[in-house]
Amino acid sequence: MKNIYGLIAITGLALTLIPSILVFTGAMTNATHKWLMTLGMILWFGGALGYRKTLRST
Repeated sequence: MKNIYGLIAITGLALTLIPSILVFTGAMTNATHKWLMTLGMILWFGGALGYRKTLRST
């Protein structure tokens, strides 16, 4: 279960970093950027909290 939460957190982190680079280069619109950043934030916090919870229980 710990690996699943880690994968979710890393995916969320990628969704907060990669769209920023794509907007900077002009390959993505600002509206899509905001949507992906919000999704990435939710995944990052959810995955990180789940990962920490599994570390405390073991």
